[in-house]
Amino acid sequence: MQAGVIAVQGDVAEHAAAVENAAAAHGEPAEVVEVRDSGIVPDCDALLMPGGESTTISRLIRREGIDEEIRDHVASGKPVLATCAGLIVCSRDAKDDRVDALGLVDVSVDRNAFGRQKDSFEAKIPVTGLDDPFHAVFIRAPLIDEAGEGVETLATVDGRPVAVRDGPVVATAFHPELTDDPRIHDLAFFPEQEVVA
Repeated sequence: MQAGVIAVQGDVAEHAAAVENAAAAHGEPAEVVEVRDSGIVPDCDALLMPGGESTTISRLIRREGIDEEIRDHVASGKPVLATCAGLIVCSRDAKDDRVDALGLVDVSVDRNAFGRQKDSFEAKIPVTGLDDPFHAVFIRAPLIDEAGEGVETLATVDGRPVAVRDGPVVATAFHPELTDDPRIHDLAFFPEQEVVA
């Protein structure tokens, strides 16, 4: 499997390690490539849209011509994991004119809705598809305030969605790459496969 991490800005090394661990659990090799320019996404089997600053990410992927390649990737049914700012960029409505949302996930999002950096928190949350709760790290996390009918809510905090699936895209308000637990990456990229012992 070749997984591309959109590396124009954000948590790149952590996502690379998590996808390699998830692939290894399925007995599959993973080659992780950093995507900074157009022409790489079409060769990828899976994409990761990491956290960072959503206005910067959306501006840079548009400038480099990566935005349309990401849309084509999803249209072909290939998986994407979008985390934190990646969720904002992949949303239908980022509620911020500075963000050119890709419209890949039928949700509207409030940026930094859980508060500023000092309001960051961690919580063990139940996630649909996982046997045990996931230790989620929320850093200036967005809030999914509206989801379309076809969007599956995978996890909530205080009754608010923090992880969703819309077709081949799994999007989280938290940073799964900041833990040693690759199960969110596994859920995004290997949803139907059993883990190899």
